[in-house]
Amino acid sequence: MIEKYLMLFLYLSILVFLSFIASKRVKNIKDYVTGNKTLGFWVAAFSAQATGESAWLLLGLTGAGAIAGVSAYWVVVGEMIGVYVAWFLMAERFKKLTDHYDSLTMTDYLVSRFKAKTHLLRVVASGTLAVFILIYISAQIDATGSAFERFLNWDYHTGAVVGFIIVVFYSVVGGFLAVAWTDMFQGAVMVGSLFILPVVAFFMLGESDHLYEGLKNIDPSLISLSGTGGLMGIATILGMMLIGLGFMGSPQVFARFIAVKNLGEIKRGRWVALGFTFLVDASAVSIGLLGRYLFTEVGSDPAATLGNGAQNVLPTLVEYVFPVLIVGLYVAAVLSAIMSTVSSLLIVAAGSITHDIYRKIYNADLGGIKSAKLSRILTVIFAVLALAIALIVSFVSPSRTIFWFVIFGWSGIAATFCPMVIMSLFWRGFTARGAISAMIAGFLSIPIFRFVMPLVPELGDYFVALESLPPAFLMSFIAGYIVSKLKPDSELSKTYQSEIEAIEQ
Repeated sequence: MIEKYLMLFLYLSILVFLSFIASKRVKNIKDYVTGNKTLGFWVAAFSAQATGESAWLLLGLTGAGAIAGVSAYWVVVGEMIGVYVAWFLMAERFKKLTDHYDSLTMTDYLVSRFKAKTHLLRVVASGTLAVFILIYISAQIDATGSAFERFLNWDYHTGAVVGFIIVVFYSVVGGFLAVAWTDMFQGAVMVGSLFILPVVAFFMLGESDHLYEGLKNIDPSLISLSGTGGLMGIATILGMMLIGLGFMGSPQVFARFIAVKNLGEIKRGRWVALGFTFLVDASAVSIGLLGRYLFTEVGSDPAATLGNGAQNVLPTLVEYVFPVLIVGLYVAAVLSAIMSTVSSLLIVAAGSITHDIYRKIYNADLGGIKSAKLSRILTVIFAVLALAIALIVSFVSPSRTIFWFVIFGWSGIAATFCPMVIMSLFWRGFTARGAISAMIAGFLSIPIFRFVMPLVPELGDYFVALESLPPAFLMSFIAGYIVSKLKPDSELSKTYQSEIEAIEQ
């Protein structure tokens, strides 16, 4: 056990070191929220993708691979498509516009893009973002408790609180730059750890081991790309693939495009982002498949051996393959996935309230150190609220899985913002009213499709398989389109067309 703690201590020491270096550069709100727009492509790409993956990757997607089998590779396909659209089709235009508007946050960009005359757009964007960020962060804290419980035999609640303290510390001390630098380090740990584990485990199989036949004997659906087949199989595949929609405009991901130095860094970073996504996602599903083959038998319940949702398959496989010292590295890898996301979300939320609400609406004089100080205070407040939610959920829903708890928060942010961001970039006829309607529709649709539609007779199971993001995403698009068409703004359309022509020259 001492080896695990030694590795964990080394990992945390690096995070603290990076945060203290970054803290020397935090002089104002721009430094705290965007790192003064100085990110290079390696840091931007690793930070964006590490933020987008989270605990869902190491504990959730590995479990999905064990439960669903090879059909879980559709998640890899969907995420690759989502990352491609974000980095290759959206990032450059978004970067040009945010630099043109001198935007620090997503809300800043929206207000400038739509030439908002009231504060309604600002309030709706910041308010809806804050709600789902709290849920998303609470899911990560929940995963922290589970990770400490499984790897180090800690009490779940003790682990959740300790993880909370660590991530709040380096987020508050170093701001966005500390988050980006630690994301780079943590992303590297994630890539290395995830890629090596299934490779080593596969070569440890004996000559008598036949992975394909073994999985087929356990459950034939494990080796089928369509899963259970039929309409339910199609719905399940779509639900997995369309998880990648969340990369197409989520504020915590697109904050990296605002903070990157220039367009050249985006062009180089796009290939790093694609490579990162493929390696970690494909490795995670492969870990689940190997764990299912090694640790379960025909007719056995995978949850009995691998935990609820098979979310213990990674730590179980790590302990089977590696010595204790290396197991400590995987404790750090799981915490890396969690903390990279939590820290990024905390900075986005605190920056949104400080800059987009308090500073812009109330015209507060928050230059320099005052703005950074307020952001730090709000970072702590958001973190405490998220911790409270995580602890409440742990008592109310003991049967929850990390995979779907995290996906609910991810889906809420994605459905609220992504359709609206896509339309704002590529449709000059999109209006402020349309943007507000799209955000509200996406925000409300997530709980409806998550909790209400599954209760509909005969159709409910399909909505469960499809999950809430795809239909909520569609509702957001429809609402934004209809409202913009019903109440067009020709002046705004002309202005935006002129801005696009100017930045594209």
